[in-house]
Amino acid sequence: MTRVLVLYYSSYGHIDALAHAEAEGAREVEGVTVDLKRVPETVPLSVREKAGYRLDFDTPVAEVSDLPAYDAIIFGTPTRFGNMAAQMKQFLDQAGGLWASNALVGKVGAVFTSTGSQHGGHEAAVLTFHVPLLHFGMLVAGMPYTFPGQMRTDEIVGGSPYGAGTIAGGDGSLKPTATDLEGARFQGRHVAEMAARIAGNRSGRRTAEAA
Repeated sequence: MTRVLVLYYSSYGHIDALAHAEAEGAREVEGVTVDLKRVPETVPLSVREKAGYRLDFDTPVAEVSDLPAYDAIIFGTPTRFGNMAAQMKQFLDQAGGLWASNALVGKVGAVFTSTGSQHGGHEAAVLTFHVPLLHFGMLVAGMPYTFPGQMRTDEIVGGSPYGAGTIAGGDGSLKPTATDLEGARFQGRHVAEMAARIAGNRSGRRTAEAA
């Protein structure tokens, strides 16, 4: 089986909704199993409650040591000043051992995000997120233009060829549109197909070598 992890951080639920759509898309690929996990929260509970954060006690919390078990990892993060959220950055900063041991080399990596406005830095957040993935030796996947929804002009939509996304609005009141969710499902399916193809080729080589 090809294993895909959707690993995310969500403050107000926008990334959570996209994460579930990414997982739905990945599960459409035959022979793929998908896990949903979130990175540890660093904001005190009292602060989260005061700020209106969506409290999530159901999604399993990931550990850095989980990552090598997967053939692909799809990362989800809100945009923070054109970059990933601090919670996600702190998690990745603990993965030096994986980098040193080349544990993620050749695995597929992808990113999706949300932002407050159409020009709130969502593309920058995805592109800067790609940098550590390349340091880990991962194969970076985006959201190809074969998903035409990203080119719509009749409504506000998130996402780009770099990755799926949504526009939350300055006050977080907007929800992911049907197009945003379909884009996330498309990306999840795209990543899973890539991972399955790569895993199959590796398996085929090992069988040939053994023969």
